[in-house]
Amino acid sequence: MRVCVALMVFAMLTSTADAQEQPARAESNDATASLGQVGRFDLRPEAGDQLKETLAPAVQQAPTPLPPRTGRRRGSMVGYIDDATVGSKLRIRFDSAFHNTVPDRAEFFYAKCGCYQDLAANNPAFDPDAPGPRPGAANDSDFQQLNVWGEYAVGSFVSIFGQLPVRWFQPTSFIPGTGAGFPNQSGLGDIRAGVKLALAADAEQSLTLQGQLYMPTGDASKALGTDHASFEPEFLYYRQLSDVATLESQFGVWIPFGGSAGVPTSVDGKFSGSVLSYGIGSGFDLYRRGDVQFGPVVELVGWHVLSGFQTAATSDADGTNIVNVKIGVRVSVAGKHSVYFGYGHHLTDATWYDDIVRFEYRLGL
Repeated sequence: MRVCVALMVFAMLTSTADAQEQPARAESNDATASLGQVGRFDLRPEAGDQLKETLAPAVQQAPTPLPPRTGRRRGSMVGYIDDATVGSKLRIRFDSAFHNTVPDRAEFFYAKCGCYQDLAANNPAFDPDAPGPRPGAANDSDFQQLNVWGEYAVGSFVSIFGQLPVRWFQPTSFIPGTGAGFPNQSGLGDIRAGVKLALAADAEQSLTLQGQLYMPTGDASKALGTDHASFEPEFLYYRQLSDVATLESQFGVWIPFGGSAGVPTSVDGKFSGSVLSYGIGSGFDLYRRGDVQFGPVVELVGWHVLSGFQTAATSDADGTNIVNVKIGVRVSVAGKHSVYFGYGHHLTDATWYDDIVRFEYRLGL
């Protein structure tokens, strides 16, 4: 009797455990049956349809393959050529330039010398409206300029930007007979605003049309501005030559609106004049470790004055050619922070300055 009772209890426990495991076994058996059926398919035509139906769930549940790896565009490396890449960024730049000998050439840097107001009234060059600094016509000067630039990308191919400049100007000598000379000046310069449009862009290159408007916000009588508005359209090009090297270039023309009377004032042309600008530069990584890249940058930048006048031995500025070489280094961190330090020197007799030193910090937003 005891044996019978023990057997009955064992049977009940076994039945309970088997009932608990039944769902798991059912799943396992179903999966095994599905796979097992593959081996039992025959070679009849309908066998292919049965195989597709059996394997369809497995195909649908297969992980989606990763997209192909694409290249990542490097940031602009140049320090003087305008950046062709479209993107949100903040840039702080400080320049210190030496020996600007013709500061009012074509009213590109500052307005027509105010010394024309001090000429005799019967002098053909007398101009009571000459807006530039006075007394004296500076024929040698130094200047420093701080520029704060902000760019906001409206989309992948369009951005808007603005630049706020502050200038310090120190005249060091004056043309004899033009006056005792004016003192050092400082203050807000001519504000700029503009737009960038990427005409063609991918991971390796970008062709961009940039247009910027110069507004006469600087006090022309203090050598801080041109006293007229101007517009500058430019074509900018960026090319990633390899994983470590880039090529960048620009071509544009600075077009003034209005401007002071020419010399003499009876001529049709304005003192202000159009200026063609161009440049090409390249940079490459000399050192790379983790998120830090460091490398040299070399640029060639030039200007060709198409019209206008200047207060110098030759009053006609038309046809003046100016070419500078710029060398520097750029350090980038995590593709977001970038610092540039460079030096520029004139290669032609005509100059905007003999030498310039530039420091720049750029933050990608």
